Amino acid sequence: MPFARIAALFLSILALLGWSAAPASAQSILRDAETEALLKDMAKPLVTAAGLNPNHVDIVLINDSSVNAFVAGGQAVYVNSGLINQADTAAEVQGVIAHELGHVTGGHAVLNQGAQPATNISILSLLLGAAAAAAGGGEAALGVIMAGQQAAMGKYLAYNRSQEASADAAGAQYLSTAGISGRGSVEFFKKLQNLEFRYGYRPQSGDEFYSTHPLTGDRIQTLQDVYEKDPAWTRPDDPQIQQRFMRIKAKLFGYLAEPRDVFRTYPETDNSVPAHYARAYAYHRQSQLDRARAETDALLAVDANDPYFLELKGQILLEAGQAAEALVPLRKATELTGYQPLIATLFGHALIATEDPAHFAEAQTVLKNAVARDRENPFAWYQLGTIYAANGDMPRARLASAEQQSLTGQMDAALRSAQAAEAGLPSNSPDWLRAQDIEMQARAALERKKR
Repeated sequence: MPFARIAALFLSILALLGWSAAPASAQSILRDAETEALLKDMAKPLVTAAGLNPNHVDIVLINDSSVNAFVAGGQAVYVNSGLINQADTAAEVQGVIAHELGHVTGGHAVLNQGAQPATNISILSLLLGAAAAAAGGGEAALGVIMAGQQAAMGKYLAYNRSQEASADAAGAQYLSTAGISGRGSVEFFKKLQNLEFRYGYRPQSGDEFYSTHPLTGDRIQTLQDVYEKDPAWTRPDDPQIQQRFMRIKAKLFGYLAEPRDVFRTYPETDNSVPAHYARAYAYHRQSQLDRARAETDALLAVDANDPYFLELKGQILLEAGQAAEALVPLRKATELTGYQPLIATLFGHALIATEDPAHFAEAQTVLKNAVARDRENPFAWYQLGTIYAANGDMPRARLASAEQQSLTGQMDAALRSAQAAEAGLPSNSPDWLRAQDIEMQARAALERKKR
């Protein structure tokens, strides 16, 4: 989240769930186990420096081409895919995260207009974006990844100037306390300013980025003066974090960019891990199974026990209709990551996809564990409901459907499923109470929609 909170699977499953492949403009949440692990590790020292609990702060990746990061209340920082694509180093992204944490601790809970779509989860897997491409999402995917275009410069931050100055100061302090150089922060702001100069873009009425977050030379110079006085200014960037960043950046590019652009950026002569990653996604989206498998085999030749390489191989096999063959790499990836929920969900799906009832008990155990650790995973709930239905437990199958539907914004369906679940569950049991909760949430959401 490969890329997942997990959605956009096969077109047939999308049809069953009533979903459609969401274009870039839908600003869906993108999830991937490897990416989330990296963002958490990148943010952890900054979150700690800010006096917050790393376990209570989320860094959420949004499928949006604009070079944007924002907070919208609570302890979550939203980072757009366009920002990841524009950054060259992990340190640049850390500078942005530090700044956003300044908004969090400053109580700047301004509802950025990009935040609302983050409450709906509609794309759960980047690799499975082959379905999105087949549904006509290719042009949208191209728009997401094209760096340097004016559309990608749109709305970087939407706060007033005093809040920006406060967040700048706080972010600089967090970077200093964490021992991370501010070079990345300065480099990123300069990069954005250079884009403005290069494309001759000037502030227009209503352009939030330039009206509320001006990239003046004075402001950048002030930041640089502060950072240069810090002992961490000359400290080298963490090479392992940077290496991991280049991997996830390539994965994102391989999924979102047009394959021809992927192959131009990562030609066959490039045998680096990021290049193999990007090409594996691109070939898979073109349904070139043999070439996609060759890229994953090249990755596993580098490290046969890398869980994310194993996850990628298993997912490609699963989507190619080879569910039984996918079980070996997916089981190993699941075990190596301590049953990481996103990877475990994919493994559970593969167990079901074998259509062998002998695997169903294990699938139910795996999926129940996944939703217990990550309840905001619609596809896990869908798969768990499939198992319950196969076992004849229709009340819990309907409860799982209600969970999935509420997460994907299908409140009418969630209401009906929750009511059906309540009717068949033991009164006052934990599952019955949960069905009631979903029913009330759905009713409230539908009432708000009427207003």
